[in-house]
Amino acid sequence: METQALVFALIGILGIGAQWIAWRTGWPAIALMLAAGVLAGPVTGLIVPEHTFGELLEPMVSVAVALILFEGGLSLNFRELRKTEGAVTRLMFLGIPLGWVLGSLACYYVAGLVWPVAILFAGILVVTGPTVVIPLLRQSNVAQRPRAILKWEAIVNDPFGALCAVITYEYLRRVDEGGTLLSVVAALLGAAVVAGLIGYAVARAVAWAFPRGHVPEYLKAPVLLVAVIGTFVLSNLIQQETGLLAVTVMGVALANMRLDSLRDIHPFKENITVLLISGVFVLLSASLDLAVLRQFEWRFLAFLLALLFLVRPATVLVSLAFSKIPWNERLLVAWIAPRGVVAVAVSGLFALRLDQLGYGDGSILVTLSFSVVIATIIAHGFSIRYVARWLKVTGARKKGLLIVGSTPWSLSLAEQMRQLEVPVMISDTSWQRLSSPRQSGVATYHGEILAESTEERLDLTQFQVLVATTDNEAYNALVCSEFAPDIGRDSVYQLGGMGDDEDHRSLPEALRGRAMFASGVGVSEIAERERAGWSFRKTRISEQFDFADAQASLPDEADMLFLLRKDGKIRFFTHASRPTPQPGDTIVSYGPSRHGEAPEGPESSNKKEAAT
Repeated sequence: METQALVFALIGILGIGAQWIAWRTGWPAIALMLAAGVLAGPVTGLIVPEHTFGELLEPMVSVAVALILFEGGLSLNFRELRKTEGAVTRLMFLGIPLGWVLGSLACYYVAGLVWPVAILFAGILVVTGPTVVIPLLRQSNVAQRPRAILKWEAIVNDPFGALCAVITYEYLRRVDEGGTLLSVVAALLGAAVVAGLIGYAVARAVAWAFPRGHVPEYLKAPVLLVAVIGTFVLSNLIQQETGLLAVTVMGVALANMRLDSLRDIHPFKENITVLLISGVFVLLSASLDLAVLRQFEWRFLAFLLALLFLVRPATVLVSLAFSKIPWNERLLVAWIAPRGVVAVAVSGLFALRLDQLGYGDGSILVTLSFSVVIATIIAHGFSIRYVARWLKVTGARKKGLLIVGSTPWSLSLAEQMRQLEVPVMISDTSWQRLSSPRQSGVATYHGEILAESTEERLDLTQFQVLVATTDNEAYNALVCSEFAPDIGRDSVYQLGGMGDDEDHRSLPEALRGRAMFASGVGVSEIAERERAGWSFRKTRISEQFDFADAQASLPDEADMLFLLRKDGKIRFFTHASRPTPQPGDTIVSYGPSRHGEAPEGPESSNKKEAAT
């Protein structure tokens, strides 16, 4: 028991640690998690999943993958699907059969597998999977449409890869009993339809019970979790491997029923998914046997090259032929297709079953699948940024600032950002209030930022920071609370209500964004200061002119506002956070102009830094 607890703790530390390092360094998280699992498993022997968990290993991984697919389905809104111009539908109905056929040809003619094993293995490889694609997209700056295509393809197509393998295996198993391919396909398709109906029925039941108060708030997340696991197990009892399809349908159905309760458990399901992806990746990586690499042959290298440069590109380009997707986006999707270690687990399972049926090549599947996982993770994980940049399908190269609320002060802030060459946009519900920003050339968004349509009309991935500057403090707090899960709790700021006296704090800190000034100055004070002629001042920090010098050069009443680092990151000075400036960073402050002082910045003897 203690050994199992230690293994669980080590898996968590390695998985989350790898994701944290990926966040800090920008390296692909999937490659780091794979490396962590291999080092902890076959290299050092610290984790031996088969010995620690025994027969529970396979059901543990299966349930975890089911929960990951369900959470992925919850993020698949049909409004986003419409943006893909039918690409996902083409990749599902044309891409899966075409990829299966081309993959089978590569397995037979290049890898040298016998036809039954080649067809089964090609079925496993037709899909990518959210366990590898979601971390990859999170670490990269891919444009909105190809990002949506890759995410939808990974989640929607994932269950069908298992079904392709099951169809092949069931046919091989029943062929001696007089079973025909048509009967096997018909039976499995029928089971798949039943699984889909089960998933949809459970989704409808949840959508009916939650809004009517039949489930208390504190039980909604646990009930949903149990419902997903129950749906997965029930579908698999009807027909093995259909459970993944059922939970995917359940997730997609709930995502498009506009269930308000799901917004409340959004952080919970995201946190669970991050933990599960990390755990599954490390666990299955640790299960890999490096001895299988000794069976690697040179023809397998040719197979990997065929898979990377022929099978996947041909599948995508043929499927998306004559579509509205631009060529550069098609090429990116054609290149990105990492396979996860779940493919290794599924291959190992079917390898044992094929051996029982007398197909000796079944044992080679583990070697091939292991090689495919390593090759695709390294090739796609480390290249996606450069390929996206080369094909010009990246999002905003320099992430900027979103200002909610058009006021004289927010317009002055926007102008300051433009001078610093930081992208900025002002959002407001009033077309009239947006008149001044438009005339000044500042990008604007007209509409209610909290409306559901905002997700369709505005790409939030182009912003690293949000500031709410309307004259309504409660509305500012609501905006920050709404966008904190997407942009980050430490990256949403607002004006108002954080004075030193607790009696003057109109809203608790947990319900609001971070204060934009360390002094907690409010909206009315900012308006008064703007009318009094206060202005922004920017100062560049250097080895000769440090933070202390910058502070000394400011009027006593002035407040430090934010720090712009050399890499373009924005950090505000708040009551809870005071970033430490480094040489090359720029500090922007807000204060009264001193009589006779040049507006560019501080100047004293040899310590002069011109404002940018």
